[in-house]
Amino acid sequence: MKLTHWLAGIAFAATTAGAVQADAIKDAVASDKRTAEYAARDGFRHPAETLEFFQVKPTMTVVEIWPGGGWYTEILSPLLQAEGKLYAAHFPKETEVGYFKRSRENFEKKLADNKDAYGKVVMTEFAPGQDLEIAPAGTADAVLTFRNVHNWMRGDNEAAAFKTFHKALKPGGVLGVVEHRAKPDTSREDMMSSGYMTQDYVVDLATKAGFVLEEASEVNANPKDTAVHPKGVWTLPPRLALGDEDKEKYQAIGESDRMTLRFRKPKS
Repeated sequence: MKLTHWLAGIAFAATTAGAVQADAIKDAVASDKRTAEYAARDGFRHPAETLEFFQVKPTMTVVEIWPGGGWYTEILSPLLQAEGKLYAAHFPKETEVGYFKRSRENFEKKLADNKDAYGKVVMTEFAPGQDLEIAPAGTADAVLTFRNVHNWMRGDNEAAAFKTFHKALKPGGVLGVVEHRAKPDTSREDMMSSGYMTQDYVVDLATKAGFVLEEASEVNANPKDTAVHPKGVWTLPPRLALGDEDKEKYQAIGESDRMTLRFRKPKS
């Protein structure tokens, strides 16, 4: 076989594999079994494009960090059900935080009420700074976190979180991060109060934990968002923390401007 034919064959196989991956993700996103309220936000959260950028494949072992009500779980579970594995690293079961307890209980009920869709999801626990196993060490192909990093700053636990992700991943594994994006040089105090984080700070956190930034995407960017609002990011949809005050203004802005970052755990 000529070298050019061999190289063409490799390129064709890679293209075909990429198309299969994209089709599987799009099918999961298009499922009519998703919560209608969740699916209505696809225009802001771009799940198909985001998961493709994170290079998630149906054969992977994936850890979803703090899945909340299961917005992404509704997509990841059917995507991984046949050939992959999904760990849902939720709030600790033994917690005194009322919101954490209610959120976890609702998520557990969601899984129990639809075992056909979620019967293979493995629930684990995550609390940055605590020695909890989100997945057996070195077994995950990808760890994904969506709009969570700012929550760990108030306890000074954001660095510990990234170390936990690094431990769970295989060498060569992907860490996918989506986070509300602050303007450069925003202070730590303002990041904590607003829910927006600078991209440089998030990259620095991951780098210090042993990750390499592979690529940044603007798939979840929103140029209408100034990142400066009376009640921080919660001023915008879907929270609309000001209620009816300037509601149309904030609805016109839409959801927050978000960084979308793909990190890699080095193979060596």
